[in-house]
Amino acid sequence: MIRAKDLSISFSGHEIFSEGNFIINTREKVGLIGRNGSGKSTFLKLILKKLEPDSGLVEIPRGYKIGHLEQHIHFTHDTVLEEICSVLPEDREHEGWKGENILYGLGFTYDDLYKDPKNFSGGFQVKLNLAKLLLVEPNMLLLDEPTNYLDIHSIRWLKEFLQDWQGELILVTHDRGFMDDVISHTLLIHRNAFKKVPGNTKGVREKIAIEEEIYEKTRVNEDKQRQETQKWIDRFGSKASQASRVQSRVKMLEKQDVKEKLSHVATLEFSFNHSAYGSKENMIEAEGLAFGYSETHPLIQNLSFNIANGEKICVIGKNGKGKSTLLRLLTGDLKPNKGSVKINSKTEIGYFGQMNIDRLDPSRSVYEELQKVDERLPVSRVRQVCSNMMFSHDLANKKISVLSGGERSRVTLGKILLKGVNLLLLDEPTNHLDMESCDSLMEAIRNFEGAVIMVTHDEYFLREIANKLVVFDDNKTFTFEDSYEFFLKRIGWKDH
Repeated sequence: MIRAKDLSISFSGHEIFSEGNFIINTREKVGLIGRNGSGKSTFLKLILKKLEPDSGLVEIPRGYKIGHLEQHIHFTHDTVLEEICSVLPEDREHEGWKGENILYGLGFTYDDLYKDPKNFSGGFQVKLNLAKLLLVEPNMLLLDEPTNYLDIHSIRWLKEFLQDWQGELILVTHDRGFMDDVISHTLLIHRNAFKKVPGNTKGVREKIAIEEEIYEKTRVNEDKQRQETQKWIDRFGSKASQASRVQSRVKMLEKQDVKEKLSHVATLEFSFNHSAYGSKENMIEAEGLAFGYSETHPLIQNLSFNIANGEKICVIGKNGKGKSTLLRLLTGDLKPNKGSVKINSKTEIGYFGQMNIDRLDPSRSVYEELQKVDERLPVSRVRQVCSNMMFSHDLANKKISVLSGGERSRVTLGKILLKGVNLLLLDEPTNHLDMESCDSLMEAIRNFEGAVIMVTHDEYFLREIANKLVVFDDNKTFTFEDSYEFFLKRIGWKDH
C-alpha cells in the first residue's frame, strides 16, 4: 500500500500537480492515465524517490519492494539465462527455473537462453528487462509502457500474468484494451489534480467531460447573477433608503467564490490530408514477393496481394518476422529478392516508420522540419499542424536534436498530415502516444478516405480498423480477406 498526502510539484514555475491525496490499497491494480505532459512520469519518479516533491509526500511502508520496468537497457552477463538469474538474491539462487518459465512466456526459446542478450533485437531486450523485473517478485509493479515493442503473443501472455498478479500494480500504457483488461482502478491526472475511481478507463473521460460541462454552465450562470447584483448595487448604492440592502449584497458578493474559466487542455489532433485517387486500378500490386537478409533465413516467401483504394489493412505477427521489412519493400526502400511491387502512378504515399524518425534533421526546429514538406505552404498552415502535434507557440522552435522519441514521432506524423496522400503506411504509430492521442489517431484512420496498411500489435486497433490482414504466422506469410475477429475464429494463431 502507498499513500500520497498533499503531493505537489512544479518545474520552472509550471505546476505539474497540486495537493494530491489518494491511497493505493493492497492488491489494487491501478491504471495511471493523463495526457502527454500531465505528470505521469513525474509521479512515477516521486514513488521511486528519484524526485522530491515541493510539498507533501508519498508514504511507502518499510520493507515494501517496488519493481520498476527500466526503459534503459544495460546487460552485464554473457547469456540470457545468466542475465535474468543475476537479479536473484542468494537465498533464491535455486529459483532459476522461474526465470526460464517467464522467458518462455515472453517468446524466448530454449536455445535463446544461452545466447548473448546484447545480440537480440530491441524488442527482445525489452522483454528480458521485463523478465528480470518479474523474477524479483516485488510487492508492487511499476510498468511504464510495457507493451511498447512487444508482439501480440507476448502482450497476451503479459496480460494474463498481470491479471493473476497478487500484488499491487501501477500501469501506464497507451493500449486501452490492455489496460482495461488488467486494472481494478483508474487514477487520472487532469488539470494538475488526481482523481481515483474504481473500475477501468471506460466512461472516465465522459464523466470528466460531463462534470466540466456542468461546471462551465454553473460558472456562466453565477457570473451573470454577479453582474446583475452589481448592476443593482450601482443603481441603488447612493440611495439612503436602500443602504442596508446594498451593504448586504456587497458582503454577499465579497463572500462568493468566483469560479475560474477552465483552460484549454492541449491534445493531439489528427486529420490526414487526403489526395483524391483518380483511378479504378489497384494502388499497389505485390506479386510473388520473396525477401531475406540472408539466404538461410528468408523472411517473406511467395507473397502476393493488392492494395485497393479505401482498404484498411493490418500487418500482424511476431517480432522479427518481417512486418516492417514488408512496408519498406512497398515504399521501395528495399528491393525484393524475387517478385515485384508495382505502384500506380496516382498513388501518393505517407509513410511513418522508425527509419523516418531517425532521418529528421537534428539541426532544424520543429517548424522548419515541417515546413520543408512543402515550402509553398502558408505559415498559418504549418503553425496549425505544429499546434495539432502539441508544438504550439515557442515549442515549435525547439530543435529536433533535443526532442524525446515521442516528440520525434509527433513531428514525423505532422509531416504526413501536411502532405496530400491517398495511401498511409504506418509502422506501429501508437508507440509513444498517450491514450487520448491513440483514440484521435484511430478516428483519423477511420475517417481517411484513402487506403491504410498498418503494422500493429494493438488488438483494440485491429478489431476497430482492419478489414483485411497480412499475416506472418507458422513460418508463412499470407493474406486474410476479412476482419481480425474472423481471423481468430476461422484460423487463429499457430505461433505461441
